[in-house]
Amino acid sequence: MSRQDSIVHESVATVGHDIVPYGRPLTPAHVLRRLPPDATPSQQDSAIQAVFTPGEVHYSNRPDTLHLPCHDAGRSIFDVSLPVYYEENYFSGDSLLHPEIKGGRHGVSGDPVPYTMRDDDIITGLLLLCFILVVVALSNSRRFIVRQLKDFLYVPHSGISAITETTSEVRFQFFLVLQTCLQFSIFQYFYTRHYIGSTFILDSQYHLIAIYFAMFAGYFLFKGLLYMFVNPVLLDYKKNLQWMKSALFITSTEGVLLLPVVLLQVYFDLEIQSVVIYFIVVLILVKILTFYKCYFIFFRKAGVILQIILYFCALEIVPIAALWGALVITGNHLKINI
Repeated sequence: MSRQDSIVHESVATVGHDIVPYGRPLTPAHVLRRLPPDATPSQQDSAIQAVFTPGEVHYSNRPDTLHLPCHDAGRSIFDVSLPVYYEENYFSGDSLLHPEIKGGRHGVSGDPVPYTMRDDDIITGLLLLCFILVVVALSNSRRFIVRQLKDFLYVPHSGISAITETTSEVRFQFFLVLQTCLQFSIFQYFYTRHYIGSTFILDSQYHLIAIYFAMFAGYFLFKGLLYMFVNPVLLDYKKNLQWMKSALFITSTEGVLLLPVVLLQVYFDLEIQSVVIYFIVVLILVKILTFYKCYFIFFRKAGVILQIILYFCALEIVPIAALWGALVITGNHLKINI
């Protein structure tokens, strides 16, 4: 009888390419070896759940007797009660104590970024719209503007303007008048913040700019109505029509001249003193051209110097002086006195 070898050959169970000893529990490592090397974590988790089923853990209810002699038994893992000094403090009985309300935040708050008009999307959009409007008006009505400029400098003997405007050209001129009002309102906003005050009772700076815009638009509208009421009393219809065309052209040109300095003020922080000087120069130039055109249309006869001075002061100087006073009063009433 042959003697058997003392080495016991254990039977094995094959799991994939791994050899798992028979009688030993299958471990997660054996399951993971069966997966390809590029298996994702979700695939590994699915393989583990397919092989192993987690069971419910049952804790023993028997008392713990494995404590050291002369020591109390250990506390149960289910006992989560805290000592009294963890639950109560000196202010526990105070009715004003509300620990559920956050009392502050950690760290130090940073300084907010100051407001600048160059970072304002609405102001940037309005100025960009004005720039596009000027470019489109100059490109579409270039010949008309050149003819009107020649007619403005040279007055025919008949006193009748030979220029005929199309509907689009007149519409563009009215849009340029609105752009002039916008340039004046932005300039007045800067002037108010620098010379009158920086805090106002309004919720937003847009409200202040809108108020100034409405005041300038009302000024030009009032002056146009005043011309329509006074001029027919003195002169005929053809000269009045020529004067209204010239006044509309002067106001449109004024807005085009003011646009560059407003852009410099908003985006390059041009000094307010330089902006004021530029606005005064443009305003004086506009009044000189208005006086020149008014003289050649209405008062070319001899001996009417006093009449043209009275006419110009009543319809040009007095309204703009009243407008300036209204703007100053409005800024003083809307500012917050600290």
